[in-house]
Order: sequence, then C-alpha cells, then structure tokens
Amino acid sequence: MNRGRTIFAQVMQFIPHKEFGRCVERYDGERYVKSFSCMDQYLSMAFAQLTYREGLRDIECCLRAHQAKLYHMGMRSAISRGTLAHANEHRDWRIWADFAQVLICEARELYHTDSFGVDLAQTAYAFDSTTISLCLSLFPWARFRQNVGAVKAHTLLDLRENIPCWVHVTPGEVHDVNALDLLPIEPGSFYIIDRGYLDFARLHNITTQAAFFITRAKSNTRYRRLYSRPVDRNTGLRCDQTVTLVNFYAHRDYPDKLRLIKYIDPETKRRFVFLTNNFTIPAITVAELYRCRWQVELFFRWLKQHLRIKAFYGTSENAVLTQIWIALSVYVLVSIMKKKLHLTNLSLYTILQVLSVSLFEKKPILSALVPPLYTNSDSMPNNQLELFKC
Repeated sequence: MNRGRTIFAQVMQFIPHKEFGRCVERYDGERYVKSFSCMDQYLSMAFAQLTYREGLRDIECCLRAHQAKLYHMGMRSAISRGTLAHANEHRDWRIWADFAQVLICEARELYHTDSFGVDLAQTAYAFDSTTISLCLSLFPWARFRQNVGAVKAHTLLDLRENIPCWVHVTPGEVHDVNALDLLPIEPGSFYIIDRGYLDFARLHNITTQAAFFITRAKSNTRYRRLYSRPVDRNTGLRCDQTVTLVNFYAHRDYPDKLRLIKYIDPETKRRFVFLTNNFTIPAITVAELYRCRWQVELFFRWLKQHLRIKAFYGTSENAVLTQIWIALSVYVLVSIMKKKLHLTNLSLYTILQVLSVSLFEKKPILSALVPPLYTNSDSMPNNQLELFKC
C-alpha cells in the first residue's frame, strides 16, 4: 500500500500539466504513440538530470530496479533504453523548448521582486554564449573547426531573477554576433554584452527599438569627443563623455551619439572603456551593471557542473537539443520549487545534491531538504546535586 508520494513525484507536481499538454499537441508529440508518452519521456530525462545518469543503459537499470515505484512517480509505462533513444531522436525538440519557456515565464513572475545588487528600476539582461564541445565523428552536423565539433547555447539571462529567459542553440561554427539578430528586444530594458558582440549596426537596432545596451569598446575604436561630464574619481571613474564615431563604416552603421565611460577597477586596477546609449543613469551604475554581466558566466559554469549537458544520450541534432532543453527546464523547475516552498536559505546546488540521493524515498520533501535541528547534549540542564556549596 502506498502510504505517501516519492520525493520525485513531489518535485514533478510543480509541472503545469495543462500547459505541458498544449506544447505536446502543438507539435503532434504523441501521434501514433501507444505506450511511451511525452510525459514518460520527460520524467525519464528529468530523473537522469536529477540523479546524474551517465547514459541510456544507466537510466534503464536504475528505473527498472525500482519498477514497483514508477507508477507512483508518474511513469505509466516500462522504461527501455531503445524506446527512450527513439523518442529523443524523433520527437520534436520544440516541445521541450516551448515547455521550458512556460516554466521560465512562471519563474520570472515569482522572482521579479528580487534584487541583484544594483539600484535600477528597469530590467537588466546579460547576453552571452557558451560552447559545448562534441566529437565531430559522432556529431557531424555540429561542425565547429576543422576537426572539432561543438554547439553554442546563446543565452539571455535576467539578472534580477538569474533565470535564462531566452536560449538559442546553434552549431559551433555560427558566430556569436549573429545571435543578436534573433534576440528579443524589450523597450526600456538594458542589454549587457561583451565586446565580442561589438557590431554597430546591430547595436543601432537595439537603439531604434527604444532599448539600452552596455558594452566595452575595442582598442581600435575611433571616436570624437563632443563634451564631457564631471565624475567622482574616488569611485574609479576617469571620464564620462558624449562621443560620435569617426570611422566611416562605424559612423554609417551607428550615426547617433554614444556615451563613453572610462573606469579603473579599484580592486584589480584593470582599465575598462564602456559604450552605452543611455545618458541618464549615473556613470558608476554603468560600471556596476557591467560587473553583473559575470553572472551569466557563472550560470554557464553551474549548468555544466551540475546538469547533464556535456555528455549526451543521443548523437542526432534532435536528441542533443532535446537534452539541453529538458536540462534547462529541470533547472527552472527546481528554482520554482525553491521559491514556492520558501527555501531561501538553501542554494540550488544543495537542493540538487539532496534530491539526487533521495528521489525514491516516501516522505515529505521538506523533511529531506530541511533536516531537523539537533540539540547539543552539553546544553542540557545538569540536575546533579552539588557536593560542595559555598
């Protein structure tokens, strides 16, 4: 008799099943399917992410060892590595991409009041890409260099919620700057990008859509100063100028004025030259916002260390994209669970580590994530009578 739900089932209860069904119907995910549904596929892949499974055989062995518990975990069919491999290869990866976007929208509503250390009323995004290396002989479609394969995940990270709100996966040979053409632009928001994305035509496109960008100037960027504003040199600022580009092609691509800020980091003594199209926020805020861009680098490092996106369960493009999108959706799903259960004192790393060894246990999830407070025996009152009393 089942006297409680497994911890895995309690985590998966945060899935919006109605929206999940709409994503499946949108791409006919269960057309001609008799037993292994899209939900079974998602739960199997989510289990693999949460328990760090190495491959399809590993997933099959672990789930078959707990066959009696699979029904109460939400899986309605037997798990076979061949069936799972076929589903990853043939079911449209856009099902999981759309479902991840559903979870991202829900997570952003939960985290929109959080602060990221900068006093800013507008939304700030950090945009960058990470490269996931692949074996070119196994993944011939993911050409990067002559003898190297890879895919790139171009990611737009909301700094306030630390949630990836837009992800675009391309083969490694696609240059990073091309992703700016597909980037969704919100009027009034800040987009913080590295100088590797310095393309003045694309930056001017952000300006025409009433949004703001912050980037770094290259050493060969030529400009002409129009006028300067006073700065507090004690904060590391050296100048705050309004400039216009001098080079013919650069001025043709970006004919408007730009704001140039020179800054020296007091800790590292590194010199930075920032370019932005915003002329209202303080100059020191521009430097602080660019420092927050490092959060997207930490996000990439966290994903590669704690989710399965470096070793793949299939070699086709559809299987790789399926695994990446399901990994991102699991990350966001755990973030939603953390917020709804008010686990503010626990990091996502701690939550994932606890879940990885307790998914099959049948007890309340809070009792597993929040251990009871143990009382030190030395603090107990001493009832022994005193032998000598002054």
